[in-house]
Amino acid sequence: MLSDWFHTQAPLLLAAAFSLCLLLSFGLRQWLALRQIRHVARHAAEVPAQFAGRVSAEAHRKAAGYTIARVQLGMLDRVIGAALLLGFTLLGGIGALHGWLLGLMGAGLWQQLALVGAVLAISSLTDLPLAWYRQFRLEARFGFNRMTLGLWLADMVKGTLVGLVLGGPLLAALLWLMDAAGERWWLWAWALWSGFNLLLLVIFPTVIAPLFNKFEPLNDEALRSRIEALMARCGFASKGLFVMDGSRRSSHGNAYFTGFGKARRIVFFDTLIERLAPVEIEAVLAHELGHFKLKHVTRRMLASFAISLGVFALLGWLAGKVWFYVGLGVTPMLDSSNAALALLLFFLAMPVFGFAFGPVASWLSRRDEFAADAFAARQSDANALVSALVKLYEDNASTLTPDPLYSAWHDSHPPAPLRIARLGQLAGQGA
Repeated sequence: MLSDWFHTQAPLLLAAAFSLCLLLSFGLRQWLALRQIRHVARHAAEVPAQFAGRVSAEAHRKAAGYTIARVQLGMLDRVIGAALLLGFTLLGGIGALHGWLLGLMGAGLWQQLALVGAVLAISSLTDLPLAWYRQFRLEARFGFNRMTLGLWLADMVKGTLVGLVLGGPLLAALLWLMDAAGERWWLWAWALWSGFNLLLLVIFPTVIAPLFNKFEPLNDEALRSRIEALMARCGFASKGLFVMDGSRRSSHGNAYFTGFGKARRIVFFDTLIERLAPVEIEAVLAHELGHFKLKHVTRRMLASFAISLGVFALLGWLAGKVWFYVGLGVTPMLDSSNAALALLLFFLAMPVFGFAFGPVASWLSRRDEFAADAFAARQSDANALVSALVKLYEDNASTLTPDPLYSAWHDSHPPAPLRIARLGQLAGQGA
């Protein structure tokens, strides 16, 4: 019968599908990266006409070199990541770790926690050399790095401790639910995951972020008055305006609002305050507030909860299928829990099968960015937003000439020429 044939062949079919999707996603991303490198290099010698007089030839060449260097490093990172993924799955790495820890600790929750921790530790250690190179070679070569080795190590240690304190209990609760909450465990796990993410939104501004950066109230009264007037026009209530010492780590600049409900606060990098004029800062913030006013933030949050519900439901179904484990290189336990194995295999394999959704997510994000720009043009000065963006493109060495296909697949923001052209039209219309 067909069902009998499927159950017999399912592990081979899954292994073949996983291998094919991994090969396709890896090959496509590397091809897109090569397109980006060639396209940016081909246009590095001349500033695009719409940026002439605004961006210097030297800054344009720097952006091209920085973009190419980052893409090349990303290609190497992708090779290492694919090799590690194959090692964990089809080559039996997770199965070997699982067996070794069973012999060492015996079955139980602590062994499952140790298995997840071991996989995360190996992944982090594998990424460490490239992370160091990215910060202290690539970023330093283009004049962006301001971190010391001590600060970099301190951030890493603090990040690990925060992950253990917050993620450890969450992981333990998820593994317990998978074994103790019956067939609908995935629904309880989703509720726990959603509540945890809401909690992070509340505590991040006041508990987590201050562990890594210093936040001082915005003391420039003229700028504060301008921003408060903008917030009043937009109907945005904030718990405070703060300046973050981003210059301790990088010369890149940014602004964002964070938190949830009454805990929301607006944060400016000190590098942004130093670089932009007050009217430009207002325009940048108007764009960020546009995401709030146009319900982008709420919509994305609800969408993430809906998607995660589907993800947990799928995991709940696959966790009970022997072929799911065998097809990904692991022999499941028949007399004890496979919860940790299911979690690891699922979240390692899911990005491989979901790579084709990248352009859809990028398109939706760029659509929201255009809408937020239009909102900012109505609430502030479109020309000021243009001048602010040009400065940020130059200061952050963002390429002005991305490859269209690479950008469509990867970029959450519209390419610089399209974004500036759209804002120019809005400014001409007196939006």
